[in-house]
Amino acid sequence: MPIQEFARHDGRGPSELRQITIERQVNIHAEGSALISFGNTRVLCTASVEEKVPPFLRGSGSGWITAEYSMLPRSTGSRTPRESSLGKVKGRTQEIQRLIGRSLRAVAVLPLLGERTVWMDCDVLQADGGTRTASITGAFVALLDALRGLWAKGNLSCIPLTSFVAAVSVGRVQGNLLLDLDYAEDSNAEVDCNVVMNEYGEYVEIQGTGEGHVFSRPELLGLLEIAETGAMELVNLQKRSLALTPREEEALVKNGKKNSASEQEQA
Repeated sequence: MPIQEFARHDGRGPSELRQITIERQVNIHAEGSALISFGNTRVLCTASVEEKVPPFLRGSGSGWITAEYSMLPRSTGSRTPRESSLGKVKGRTQEIQRLIGRSLRAVAVLPLLGERTVWMDCDVLQADGGTRTASITGAFVALLDALRGLWAKGNLSCIPLTSFVAAVSVGRVQGNLLLDLDYAEDSNAEVDCNVVMNEYGEYVEIQGTGEGHVFSRPELLGLLEIAETGAMELVNLQKRSLALTPREEEALVKNGKKNSASEQEQA
């Protein structure tokens, strides 16, 4: 479906991302960290390594990657109480942190991680739409930094990732298909989708819904088309930010280490 000309309130074209910035190593204590901005949305992502796994993985030799997500009280226009003070985690929060965890595990070879857990904490400092997609994109950067640190110290035989992964939102607003919706657009969207992809253009997850509207198969294909464009741009930004050395590139599972997983499982 052709992308229509449409005047967005911030001057972007229909298939144009907001200004994206990624600042690495912003937390001196975490094994990996990244501050990512999608326009006015800002998320701090940290990776913390624990030398243990959940009970269901003990003795398996396999590792685990999991995520927690939260929005700071003044990340939005009015103060929102911390969920810890309310005594429960909201359903939206649970959904988003599970999505982050699934997205990262989809490109990780957990048996090569050994019996350790990487905790990904994604804290929204400022929200203007797309907090979950920014969290996934930034969390991957923090995760790779943590894993290459373990590899550099000799704690891992390789960097156990099969691909880069990024996420972006797309939607239909006033009949127009748009990439990377901010809050003003998202709150008025007739259709809202979040798309997670690896660097090969394969889908990790697609979340799409009609907000009181329906959408056609051609519209869905059009949304996926512009989502792929945006996701590949984000992957390129991740790669530039991480600036892997040739030796680190070679250590990635995707670059010649694929047999290591089966070898470890047989050991």
